[in-house]
Amino acid sequence: MVAGTTSKKLARGMGSFFKECEHSPSKWSKCAHEYKIRYRNGAGKQAEESGFATQDAAIDRLVKVYAEKKAAPRSQTKAERARKYGVMRFEEYTAEWKAGQRHLSPSSLGHLDSLLEHHLFPVLGSRRMDAFDHKVVDAFIRTMERNGAGLATQSNAFDKLKSILLDAHRLGLYDESPLDGVKPPQYAPGRVVIPSPKQLREIRCAGDDTFMLITDLMSGCGMRNGEAAAVNLNNLIADDVYRVCEQVNQTTKSYARLKHRKPGEYRDVPLPARVRATIEWYADKYGTVDGYLLRHPKDPSQPYPEYYISNQWKGIKGAREVEGPSPVKVDTRSMVTRRA
Repeated sequence: MVAGTTSKKLARGMGSFFKECEHSPSKWSKCAHEYKIRYRNGAGKQAEESGFATQDAAIDRLVKVYAEKKAAPRSQTKAERARKYGVMRFEEYTAEWKAGQRHLSPSSLGHLDSLLEHHLFPVLGSRRMDAFDHKVVDAFIRTMERNGAGLATQSNAFDKLKSILLDAHRLGLYDESPLDGVKPPQYAPGRVVIPSPKQLREIRCAGDDTFMLITDLMSGCGMRNGEAAAVNLNNLIADDVYRVCEQVNQTTKSYARLKHRKPGEYRDVPLPARVRATIEWYADKYGTVDGYLLRHPKDPSQPYPEYYISNQWKGIKGAREVEGPSPVKVDTRSMVTRRA
């Protein structure tokens, strides 16, 4: 079977004509077999028709179908989508929506799955998509409040619900957005305060050698926790420059690309002499594996798990071994402090 070509120009999207026989297209005009046509109907599904004695008849039918499809009111397509997706359960629709979120990293997908499993699906999972309105969304927020969910969690869950319902609104499921008039959860993160040099010296010496190394990398080079956990001697590209090119991903427990960057991308950061000295001292004392200073304490073939540092930091805070600006609580992810 070979799609046909003709001197009559077919517009893009009109479809094609063909014969299902052993003859080549150049012989079709003299061949007794009937023509068939293939095209996309108004619902976007592939359709075929047969029984056309001549090439002109097949082309005329394609032109007619194309004209009818172009002339069909947009509301007809909208109504078809509403019928298809409106009866879907929220859980089913979300699965299709999630499949299109290809830009999300493994950790972001893990966070999304957690919000869906613990907050969205228990309340909304079985609800039909065409049954959403502003009262349903507002009731969902009140349910989270009654269940004692933190404001940050409420805000994140609402943002995910908002993205899903806006996607449905664009498809034409709602004449008015079910988010109109809804007051979202009010989450205001605390102001970040940088520790003083004295406080930073106390922090870096409050734990073991690994804690000191990571503290120096984060405070001296501006690294994230996962980036510091992936510190490697091969990334010392100059006396005063460190190349940050990977991190330990909390979700996959493996080395991965940097956050918000493509694979292979990096950033060069200034390397203070004090931090370089700490790196070299730690490498001399504990050795390296393929250049990596930090590996899993129980399995050197695996990257260093970030939660080891988080657990140690929680213990240091609980024992009040360091003093910070008061009243504050310390953010274990960035070694900075937040006002309570």
